[in-house]
Amino acid sequence: MEITAAVARSGEADFVIQQVELDAPREDEILVRIVGVGLCHTDLVARDGAFGLAYPAVFGHEGSGVVDQVGTKVKKVKKGDRVAITFRSCGECARCKRGEPAYCHTLPLLNFAGMRPDGSKAIRSGDEPVTSNFFGQSSFATYALTYERNVVKVPGGVPLELVGPLGCGIQTGAGGIMRSLACEAGSTLLITGGGAVGLSAVMGAAIQQCATIIVVEPHAVRRQLALELGATHVIDPIASPDLAVAVRAIVEIGVDYAFDTTGRPDTLQAIMGCLGPHGTLGIVGVPPPGTPVPGDLTSVITFGHIIKGIIEGDSDPDVFIPEMIAHYLAGRLPFDRLIRTYPLTEINKAIADQHHGDCVKVVLLTGQTEN
Repeated sequence: MEITAAVARSGEADFVIQQVELDAPREDEILVRIVGVGLCHTDLVARDGAFGLAYPAVFGHEGSGVVDQVGTKVKKVKKGDRVAITFRSCGECARCKRGEPAYCHTLPLLNFAGMRPDGSKAIRSGDEPVTSNFFGQSSFATYALTYERNVVKVPGGVPLELVGPLGCGIQTGAGGIMRSLACEAGSTLLITGGGAVGLSAVMGAAIQQCATIIVVEPHAVRRQLALELGATHVIDPIASPDLAVAVRAIVEIGVDYAFDTTGRPDTLQAIMGCLGPHGTLGIVGVPPPGTPVPGDLTSVITFGHIIKGIIEGDSDPDVFIPEMIAHYLAGRLPFDRLIRTYPLTEINKAIADQHHGDCVKVVLLTGQTEN
């Protein structure tokens, strides 16, 4: 079928809106009519060559929409179901069976190869194959092919066009605090970066009833939003460049937990000076290749510090996305406050606005509706 997609034709260049051809669903595939799709930093680093994928390519991995067709082996959903689309996992390996699909043994093959596991590509531009199957979806388009392990049903009462980011960015932030770090009530937490992932972490920390929630963020608007979402303190890193001094002025002994969304080597190193005894640093921000593990080993041993890498908030989407939706409906996870919508056709303007700090989280609307 012919679909409209935002196509990357080279790195660090604008996306091109064009018509491409999408395969019919195979027996294990689900065709989803995309209503909305989140714009994530991972899509941009993929466009710019981080995964070594061939051009042209269709990215997008925070899709949401309505099931249009299902293959003969699909049992989880049916035509007409409202779904959020998340990352893909195999469901069969040891990690998947332990409820840890973010560490699926075949996660790179299923999410980052730009093709089906058999080497085929589901999208074409004329006779030219297009890199697709990104995160098992490639949802910067009006339709996407995906799989049972990717989709989670969305109940009524939730704006379908906005729920795609629950599949990655929101679950990374909230899940990092609620699942991976499992911050207990009364604990102290430092969050570096007040973007969509960092502010989702703030909401997760409020749900966990952390006593002190400190957010480090240079944009004043985002610092204010952090306070409105539950942060107890905010730090402007430009006005207070010595992070350890600023944090220990709030929590003298140092924080129990820190959560980094920046991936900046200097920030990661500075965080180690903010941890209290037996403090834990969770890292979701992607650092430059070759970045050493932060901290001084003697201090790590002396104070029992823990440094923990986190993927997708250590989430099992079938469990955690419904949990997040329940918190949203109860008013505890107002993730919609982070979102500004743009038409898919304005993806390049949306990227520029997000880069300039004019908005926190972009959701691109395809013009498709639920009905």
